[in-house]
Amino acid sequence: MKFPFIKTHHAITILRITVGIIFIAHGAIRTYAGTVGGFGEFLIAKGFPLGVAVAWGITVFELLGGSLLALGKYTRIIGAVFVLHQIMGIALVHFQNGWFVVGYSTGGMEYSVLLIASLIAIIARESN
Repeated sequence: MKFPFIKTHHAITILRITVGIIFIAHGAIRTYAGTVGGFGEFLIAKGFPLGVAVAWGITVFELLGGSLLALGKYTRIIGAVFVLHQIMGIALVHFQNGWFVVGYSTGGMEYSVLLIASLIAIIARESN
């Protein structure tokens, strides 16, 4: 089905705003639920020095970077950092849980891969 009223640049804009909101929500719920410290402890257990500070840095980046992405500001650099963010999430958490987020298995990497593909599409569009 073709939607003649939706142009490619509109579709990418919708995708960019949606992905930005997803990252904002991720950082916001971690802050609201008070789980940044637990995330930091997880990072320490994985060998990251200053895990709580790193967790706060990631959380703040999700909030600010997600906002900038949604607003269309610095999209190439923000998108690239979020791609690395997702790759690290896959490496540290999701890969060991398999592919599926829910259903056959849980906590897998399919959602992260979808975000990476979306970010690459956004970066590619912004590079033109």
